Amino acid sequence: MPEENLKTALLVGATGLVGQQVLQYLLDSPHYSEVKVLSRRTLNIKNPKLTEIIFDFEHPDRTLVKADDIFCCLGTTIKKAGSEEAFKKVDLDYPVKIAEFAKINGARKYLIVTAMGADTKSVFFYNRIKGEVQEKLAAMKFESLHILQPSLLLGNRKEERAGEKIGGVLSKLFAPLMNGALKKYKAIDSAKVARAMVSLATKPEKGVFTHDSAELQTF
Repeated sequence: MPEENLKTALLVGATGLVGQQVLQYLLDSPHYSEVKVLSRRTLNIKNPKLTEIIFDFEHPDRTLVKADDIFCCLGTTIKKAGSEEAFKKVDLDYPVKIAEFAKINGARKYLIVTAMGADTKSVFFYNRIKGEVQEKLAAMKFESLHILQPSLLLGNRKEERAGEKIGGVLSKLFAPLMNGALKKYKAIDSAKVARAMVSLATKPEKGVFTHDSAELQTF
C-alpha cells in the first residue's frame, strides 16, 4: 500500500484486556503508518509506528486528539472506579470528550467497545451508561461509527475479577449448548473482539453499525 494512502490510528484504553491486543494488531496492520496512544503513563513499548502521548483526561488538550481512525477501549467497573460517578466519568465522559475533539480535528471513523445489553432504558446502571455513550456518539455523525457489544470477555486480565472468573468457567461449561439465538450470550475471547475492531476499521461502508457478540465470534 503506498505510503501516502496509509492512515493514522489513535487508541485510548491501551492497557485494558481488549485495548492491549488492539494495540498490537494496529502496530502489525499494513493500513496504518502511525499508531498514537493516549495514556496516563508510558507503556514501555518500543515500535517505530508507535507514538505515546501522556494525556491528562481531567484537563485534556484538544490538539493531541488527532487521527483518521479512533479506537476507544476505555472501561472500568463500579467497584474499581469507587463510585457510580467515577465509573460514569471513565465509561461515558472520557469517550465522548475524546470523540468531540477527534471530530473537530478531522477524524472520520470512531470504533468503541461497549457491552451486550447496552440500553439507556436498562434497569442496570452499567448498561444505561453503555447505552448513553452509544447514543451520544451516534449523534456526532462520524463518517463511520462501529459499536462492538461483546458478551463476557475471556482473557488474561492484570487484575482478578471474581465474578468474571466464575462466569468464564460457567460459560465454557455451557458453551456447547449456546448456539442459534443463544450464541450472542456465549463468552468471547478478547482477542476476537480486538481483531474485529481493527478489521472493521478497514471497511468502506459509512454509517452507524452495531456488532453483537455473535457476530464478533466470527473473527
